[in-house]
Amino acid sequence: MKSALFLLFLFLAAAASGWSQVPAPPNDPMDHAAAMLGDHAHAAATGPALTLDEAERIALDTNPDIAVAARRVSMAQAHVPSAGALDDPMAMARFWGVPLEKPWDYNAAQSMFSLSQTLPGPGKRALRTGIANTDVSVAKAQFEQVKLQVRVGVRKAFYDLLRAQDELHIHDEHVGIARQAIEAARIKYAVGKVPQQDVLKAQVALTRLAEHMIRFNQDWETARSQFNTLLGRDPETPVAVAGQHAVVEQLPAARALADLALQTRPDLVAAKQAAEKSRQQQALAKKSYTPDFTVAAGYMVMPTGSDFRSAYMLEGSMNLPWLNRHRHDAEIAESTAQLTEQDAELAAMQNAALGQIREALVQAQSAQRLAHMYHDDLRPQAQATLEASVVAYENDKTEFLDLLDSQMNVVDIDLAWVQAVADFDARLADLELATGTPLATPATPTTPTPTTPTEVQP
Repeated sequence: MKSALFLLFLFLAAAASGWSQVPAPPNDPMDHAAAMLGDHAHAAATGPALTLDEAERIALDTNPDIAVAARRVSMAQAHVPSAGALDDPMAMARFWGVPLEKPWDYNAAQSMFSLSQTLPGPGKRALRTGIANTDVSVAKAQFEQVKLQVRVGVRKAFYDLLRAQDELHIHDEHVGIARQAIEAARIKYAVGKVPQQDVLKAQVALTRLAEHMIRFNQDWETARSQFNTLLGRDPETPVAVAGQHAVVEQLPAARALADLALQTRPDLVAAKQAAEKSRQQQALAKKSYTPDFTVAAGYMVMPTGSDFRSAYMLEGSMNLPWLNRHRHDAEIAESTAQLTEQDAELAAMQNAALGQIREALVQAQSAQRLAHMYHDDLRPQAQATLEASVVAYENDKTEFLDLLDSQMNVVDIDLAWVQAVADFDARLADLELATGTPLATPATPTTPTPTTPTEVQP
């Protein structure tokens, strides 16, 4: 990278001589571009930079969406004890034969006090408890899905921040020399040895650096806002991250990823549990033809003058579901339709998951190849071209503009390589989201390596 600025410095020093022939305009574009070169102050935290593992731990502890999902699990768990519980007992007081002429004379009446309890038909309570437990399993799977989405979001935002940081670092390597080049151009303003097109080319080169800076700042601010939001913090909170991009040597096979997803992907687990709940609801609906029973026991006080003033009462009753077939058949048909709908939804989700895995894997493989191509092929080729241009320029066999084009090509490839490795990290995160679990893949850390400055004699 530094050679780009070194060559740019040499070029501007030589190009500045042509400015003596033309008075500098009051609003020189070189001044504007130079002012923008260093305009990239971003909100970096003053404390230690966060690693990816630290960021994920913070997000899992503080993310609001995770907190909401955890509350839903607690709510589902709290419902389990009441789902299979008996209905409340009933207390009853009854007075027969109270004389209208003496409504206060309960000695002349027959009084009864009783307690009753309804008992569901065999198997109903267990099914209701099972349905409630299935709701807990669904809530837990949804909780894991939210955690997965947050973790993947943090990873993508983290690598976006890391990419923006790398781009800013590359830019910072240019800024110092670019400023020196501008000052050198001012000093040699009175010398004239280059054509006007070289001056314009210098303006374009500086403006391109300023144009890159606008995009870098936008990328940083966007990633910072997303990162802080996922960590449950104010989007404006200063951020600093520490880590490296990594391009894995080998990605898992599609079949292995598919098998893993069908077993562990949280939203598929939730769909399976929802289908199981529908099966239990269907079984409970079929139990509607099993009658419920009510038993009661009471104490009776007979009227004054009876042979026995004290007595007791036992009572039993049951509903007759066979006389209400229309209702119960409709309930069974509804539960059956719900079960088939849940099974179809599960099959559709599994099919979509396989498609998502395949799509994410293809994108990750393409990003992997692109990153390797930039690092292993294009970057060495561009560097070799630059070195050849330097030799040709020193021997007066090429123009300086050709040399500058070669150097800017190296700069562009270095920036494209940073983008490629960051894109691979994002695609790998998408693949983990599609699979539903972190992927244990051996990775080779990669960091941008600045180009060594080359001595050039103008």
